[in-house]
Amino acid sequence: MQQWSKFTGREIMVRYGMVIDLDRCVGCAACAVACKAENSVTSSTPEDYKNRRLMEWNRVVTVFKGKFPNVSASIMPLICNHCEHPPCVKVCPVDATYKREDGLVLQRYERCIGCKYCMVACPYQQRFFNFYDQKKKYVERFEKEAEELKKENKNVPITYLEIPYHNPDVPSRISGIVEKCTFCRHRIDKAIAEGKKIGSPDGVEPACTQACPAKTRTFGDLDDPDSEVSRLLRSRRNYQLRADLGTEPQVYYLD
Repeated sequence: MQQWSKFTGREIMVRYGMVIDLDRCVGCAACAVACKAENSVTSSTPEDYKNRRLMEWNRVVTVFKGKFPNVSASIMPLICNHCEHPPCVKVCPVDATYKREDGLVLQRYERCIGCKYCMVACPYQQRFFNFYDQKKKYVERFEKEAEELKKENKNVPITYLEIPYHNPDVPSRISGIVEKCTFCRHRIDKAIAEGKKIGSPDGVEPACTQACPAKTRTFGDLDDPDSEVSRLLRSRRNYQLRADLGTEPQVYYLD
């Protein structure tokens, strides 16, 4: 995608990606919390976990190796890889899943019919089916919590507790569709419109990257040799998840 840059005074081609330094990740899951808040992702209840109806655009998995007492653990943050050759795009029968010229793989919610073909095609299991109406689930949950708090303290401002938060910059989603990480495309699009710099360390970043206290994640233009992501990829050994599949993920891990 060509974007006008006020910093270079010319149009530039961009291909956004992310670099994750596994040596820095402490498994705090601040990225996952920030993602849910920024994108108004439906929270999962104990019943959702039991029924495997999780909505985790951004998740942190702990992988254990060995047997007691010789056990080691490694932390693996997982998000949509925004593949260069995304299999999810190829299988969608209604063109709801598409790839932008800047590398972002996105979803047209209004076109999605919930067939789940993309979920099956994704080798990273980073697409999630929305079983609930977003607003309805939030209101029901907040009303229940408000009633419980009111029993304990009658002075609780219940009207405040009944109003769920929704980021006005992201679209509301209904039940029966598939969702995924967007690299916070609303932030990127807004930055482009306002002529702001995009990418780590001093530009506009996705919420997960901004929230990480250990600076585990770096976001930027992979085609720019002077970007921070390109510098990191040149400096250390790195790999992509399931690169053998030919999807060419745009998320790289520093080993």
